[in-house]
Amino acid sequence: MTTVLIADDQPLQRLGFRMLLESQDDIAVLGEAGNGTEAIRMTAELHPDVVLMDIRMPGLDGIEATRRIAATGDRTRVLILTTFDLDEYAYAGLRAGASGFLIKDALPEELLSGIRAVATGDAVVAPSLTRRLLDAYVQHLPEAATDEIPGVDPRLAVLTDREREILTVIGQGWTNTEIATRLHLAESTVKTHVSRILAKTGTRDRIQAVILAYDTRLVQPS
Repeated sequence: MTTVLIADDQPLQRLGFRMLLESQDDIAVLGEAGNGTEAIRMTAELHPDVVLMDIRMPGLDGIEATRRIAATGDRTRVLILTTFDLDEYAYAGLRAGASGFLIKDALPEELLSGIRAVATGDAVVAPSLTRRLLDAYVQHLPEAATDEIPGVDPRLAVLTDREREILTVIGQGWTNTEIATRLHLAESTVKTHVSRILAKTGTRDRIQAVILAYDTRLVQPS
């Protein structure tokens, strides 16, 4: 059973999400929050698997709420919901610790699969949107020094050559199946490598691994 907290300042929006989620046998709604402060408090009390987090809410917004939830180290993951397909603030959710992104007019099955994916940490939600958000995100990275040598970041020093290679292609958006096919590995082996990469680098999930690949410039902005 995947447990969910809905954080949105629009009561009708929350009701719509609740009705959809409660129609599923494997998803349970633990509660609703009308702003970021409530979302933080209720997350600490209820420990949901996933928080559906609106960005624009009165008082404490969804980005700061996401940052504070992620900072606790709790198992709860945040799925950010954006009003538009590229919200001007959404890239900040990457740094804040969000595990995925969806637009609010996504199809019901896309929202449901997104919640399940974020709960397991196995996939990046809405890859096309995530890539566009990353494109916005990397524009805010500081310029690398001309003599900077890629791969010297201490977060990468703990990785084997194969793990660094896999982290690079994760940053390029490859799925586990694509990695297995192109690198001639069993998919189970790829999953093992990915798990080790997350554990060694302290990244919460796949999308945070993508951010790491960008931050350390294993992947260069296009």
